[in-house]
Amino acid sequence: MLRFAALALAAAPLPAAACSPVAGYRPPTNLELTAAADLILLAAIEDGATQPGDEDRMTLRVRPLAAIKGTMPTGPIALPQAMIATGAMAGLSNPYELAEPHPQSLAGACNRYAFPRGSHVLFFLKQRDGQWVPAGGPFSRWAEDVLTDDAPWLQAARVYAEVAALPATEQASALTRFRDAYRARATDPLAQIVADDVDRQIAEAVPAPEGD
Repeated sequence: MLRFAALALAAAPLPAAACSPVAGYRPPTNLELTAAADLILLAAIEDGATQPGDEDRMTLRVRPLAAIKGTMPTGPIALPQAMIATGAMAGLSNPYELAEPHPQSLAGACNRYAFPRGSHVLFFLKQRDGQWVPAGGPFSRWAEDVLTDDAPWLQAARVYAEVAALPATEQASALTRFRDAYRARATDPLAQIVADDVDRQIAEAVPAPEGD
């Protein structure tokens, strides 16, 4: 379904430099994305500026609401190569989809870069050259809308932040415990969505090379 959405977005303006992942590239799992982030920030989209055709001048200003991982910024922060979404580009993330990124990521730029003003977004960020940039690389869930306090993606991110902080030898058992706890909430459909995603992290786990 996301592939069809990507085709619909293909006619929208894109940053001048479309990405081209190397052969064999694999998007990070949600747990890997969490581990790679220096800051996981829930933020409100406030404003943005752009120069048509010049992605280096695209800037998004966001107001921090909560830090899931890392140090809470003391005020608004600017994200480069991101902008305010308008028209057909203003679609929100599917709140019940935790496996695939926002459809815009599949439309040529490989990362979501346009956000509706006023929406709340969970950003996975790394610091590079004094700027906050996407943590996950192409096709990652680095920036997804979470509009409620019980949003499955927000719940899952908190789980993965806790698991990623553990020694590698303890992470598999911790994932299993979280999965079982969410699965036990059988009458809560949002909990089942989180449990399904934790199951995916368990299934997609790549063993570390021997000696690491």
